Formats: sequence, structure tokens, C-alpha cells
Amino acid sequence: MARLYESRKRILVTGGAGFLGSHLIDRLIAEGHEVLCVDNLFTGTKRNIDHLHQHPRFDFMRHDICFPLYVEVDEIYNLACPASPIHYQHDPVQTTKTSVLGAINMLGLAKRLKVPVLQASTSEVYGDPAVHPQTEDYWGNVNPIGPRSCYDEGKRCAETLFFDYHREHGIQIKIARIFNTYGPRMHPNDGRVVTNFIGQALRNEPITLFGDGNQTRSFCFVDDLISGLIALMNSDYTVKGPINLGNPDEFTMRELASRIIEISGSCSTFTKRPLPIDDPRQRRPDIMAAEQMLGWAPKIPLNEGLIPTISYMRETLGVTAEQFLAEA
Repeated sequence: MARLYESRKRILVTGGAGFLGSHLIDRLIAEGHEVLCVDNLFTGTKRNIDHLHQHPRFDFMRHDICFPLYVEVDEIYNLACPASPIHYQHDPVQTTKTSVLGAINMLGLAKRLKVPVLQASTSEVYGDPAVHPQTEDYWGNVNPIGPRSCYDEGKRCAETLFFDYHREHGIQIKIARIFNTYGPRMHPNDGRVVTNFIGQALRNEPITLFGDGNQTRSFCFVDDLISGLIALMNSDYTVKGPINLGNPDEFTMRELASRIIEISGSCSTFTKRPLPIDDPRQRRPDIMAAEQMLGWAPKIPLNEGLIPTISYMRETLGVTAEQFLAEA
């Protein structure tokens, strides 16, 4: 049962040592809450939370949410899951387990404690969309047996579980469909387009464009995204989602690469490779629901957000993936 004797909340963040999780924890602690960070450090790293270990309102637990968790908290943010293709395709079975079994375990915990639980879902549930921009009532165009399906279908199943637990057990649920997000603390070797382009630009290597470079994405700076997650968790109990969280400004991959080259002062040129299997050609959120229900919209334009992201990557460029994992 949620505690009633003080206004300060004790909040569980799974995947809390990851990119989004660590930024969310920073914000929650700044708001005065206690935070329990749970992470198995498969893709998260202690580097992201080193600055918090001596904080009196922060606790860390190394745990895999594929297994039940017995703690006492007032809210649950379920962010645990590899989120980049390189990471989630490295062990696709474990990726699916994290999405599905992790959702079951976090919903079970929320049921026992009678507390709200937020699921970090993804724009990948829309697949290679036939509708543009994507609204929450679009069911998606997902390949259920492709190399990306461990993540896409795992997240879709997690959404199913959240709504079934809500209908059957009255669990207070919140589902955020997160679109491309970038910022400091992204793993420099996670294979995502922003980190790939920045890394190549800082090394003055040719920037790899897949296909003709005209496929589009929308990029939300991490500070904006965290504000959206917290607004969703704090919204009226009738607001369940799913709700798109992302920046609706749309850029081609060539435009993104050109901006990164300009801001970083790089001498990089372009090189082309074939499109990966099931790679979406367009991705842009319709955020009308977030604007109306949460009063939320992103504020930070791409160029402004790229400056601290490039600065962070410049500092960490010499750190290999193996070193990151060793520090975990």
C-alpha cells in the first residue's frame, strides 16, 4: 500500500543506470523524492549514476526484472530494456523476456502495492508506418518475425499486459510511446543514428548514410522527454495512454548529418550503405494528446540539444564499449 504519512515519494526506476533512467532519477531527486534505481547493467553503466551514490535519497540495486522484485515504493517507472538495435539484437530472447516478464513482474509489484506504474514503450510499436505522422490510434506495421521484432513485439506485448492488468485488476497504468531521444549519457557505441553520426564526425570519418539518406526521424532532447514522463505519471488517474512523447520536428538523415558536421567543426563527408532490414523510412509523432492531456510539448530545438550531446561525446570518444561494460 502506498505510504500516506509524508509527501516525499519513494520511487522505483528500473533501467535507472541507462541513458533515460539516469536523467529521470536526477530530476526526481531534484524534486525531493527518494529513488530506488534497479538495473542489471546489461546496457546501463554505473558511470551514469556515479554522482548519486553518496546521495542520501538514492539507492542502487543490481537486479534483473525478469525475476520478481520485492520492495516498498510509491510509484514505478519501468524503463528497463535494451533500446538500441545493436544491444537488443545482441540477445534477442533476453530482450523479449525483459519486455514481457519484466512487465509482468512490475505490474505484479504495482498490484500488491496499489501504486501507479509507468511503462516506457516506444515508437517502434508503429513499425515501418503506413500512416504519417503517427497517432496513438494507429495499430502499426510491424514485422513479427524480423530481426527487430524482439524489441518491437516485446514492447507491444508489454502494452497489452498493462491494459489487461488495468482491466482485470484495476492497476493504475501509464504508457508512454517514446520517439527518438538524444542527449548526454547516450552510450557512444550504441549504434543509434545520433551517436553514430557524432562519433564519425568527431573522428573526421565519412558519415554513413543508409539508403539515399532521405528517410526521416524526429529527435527529442532528453530534458524535454523526462518532463513528459513525469507529467504523464503525475496526470489524472483517467489518463492511461498510450501517449506519444517526442519532438514533431522532422529531419532527413542527411540533414541531421549536415548539422552535426557544422556544429562539431568536422571535415567529414558522406558514404552510403544499403538500408537495414525493416528500418522505418519515416517516423514522426503526433503529440496532440500530450499537449491536451499533459500540457506538454518539447521546447529544445535540435541545434541547441546537439551542442551538449556533441560535447559529451567528445569527452567519451576514447572510451570503448568494453571499457563501459567493465565499469558496470
